[in-house]
Amino acid sequence: MDTTVPENAELARNYTHNGVPSIKIFRNGGKTVHDYKGTRETDGIISYLKKHAGPASLEIKSKEDAASLIDEKKIVVVGIFPELCLEKIMNFTVLAEDLRVDYDFVHTLDAKFLPRGGPVDKPTIRLFKPFDELYADFEDFQVEAMQNFIEETSVPIMAILDDKPENQAFVNHFLHSPGDKVFLFLNFTTDLDHFKSKYYDLAASYKGKEANFLLGDAETGKRALEYFGLNTDQVPLIFVLAMDGTKYVQRHVQPDSLAAWLKDFKDGKLKPYLKSQPIPEVNNEPVKVVVAETLEDMVFNSGKDVLLEFYRLGCKYCEEFAPVLDEIALSFENDADVLIAKIDGTENDIPRERFEVQGFPTLYMISTAGSLSRFEGNRTKEAVIEFIQTNRDTPAPSDFAKSDLTVSEHAQTDSMKDEL
Repeated sequence: MDTTVPENAELARNYTHNGVPSIKIFRNGGKTVHDYKGTRETDGIISYLKKHAGPASLEIKSKEDAASLIDEKKIVVVGIFPELCLEKIMNFTVLAEDLRVDYDFVHTLDAKFLPRGGPVDKPTIRLFKPFDELYADFEDFQVEAMQNFIEETSVPIMAILDDKPENQAFVNHFLHSPGDKVFLFLNFTTDLDHFKSKYYDLAASYKGKEANFLLGDAETGKRALEYFGLNTDQVPLIFVLAMDGTKYVQRHVQPDSLAAWLKDFKDGKLKPYLKSQPIPEVNNEPVKVVVAETLEDMVFNSGKDVLLEFYRLGCKYCEEFAPVLDEIALSFENDADVLIAKIDGTENDIPRERFEVQGFPTLYMISTAGSLSRFEGNRTKEAVIEFIQTNRDTPAPSDFAKSDLTVSEHAQTDSMKDEL
């Protein structure tokens, strides 16, 4: 369907929310619509459609059927019906139709054909999975209850970050799950055997307690470590990203200390971790360098009115503004009550509850009383100086008023001359 044709506009609005090209699967006369989740290659599309053209659930009548239909590397949902119950069978069929894109569904009259689990004497859902306890049973055939059961049991107790593609979906689920996120990074070659079972048991003990767990290979997760200001030399390393965005870390952790450390986190006994550049050994340039670890002392507790620039290395606009900021700092070098400073907004954690930084450079004025003002004008020397003078709490020195304070006035006079 051509979405640019006017007569197709309404259909395009209804079915192309994620852009084009989009592929949709329509079933039951259009009553059921699914996103196509296969590859964009011809063979992949054909294979996908063949799989989904038949019944949503296939019947297992023998152990041979089970061996061919239950893939040990995938999640497979089995409806076991040792007795006839039309309502439960219908609900299972509805569920299979709704979720067939994401899971394989089969059904049988006798659990003895299945590779794992014992016999059942009433209708049962049995979910097979290639991790954790390998299968789980459920007896509530309400559609919503079955959906919740599948969603909860089809996710491993801990996600594994390694080079295996089949684990990536679980890593993505971990990253997008609500609750605290617990990362354990190891050198899988040397440390995995020492940590895996203890970490798994720890993750299992927190199941259902708003905590998600990931076990990551340090080399595979190198970029993730660097994003949080950490590195592979610090592993074994346990790291928590709390629900409120606060971070906690323990470097060179030992297997036997994992549980106690996580309990201290839950009990609020740990000091939050800040991603921070090293504190500069020398900081004597006109524009002072602030890092996350010095933000409180240099900005909020300095007793000064502070102009703080948030910048990013390689940012074109930041590079253009740098000499302007230097000139502004020189203008205030004899004003003991004003500090001109900058912080790398990508290499240091920024307190989002205080600063709204959506791009670079971003300028904030922090007064001695703690008031925050964001600069919104053109980043000229004159405009920024006027912004500082307007938002400072301390009085400007008289000698400044006779020189740099009048810069903006000169600019206004020149503008008037241009108008005349």
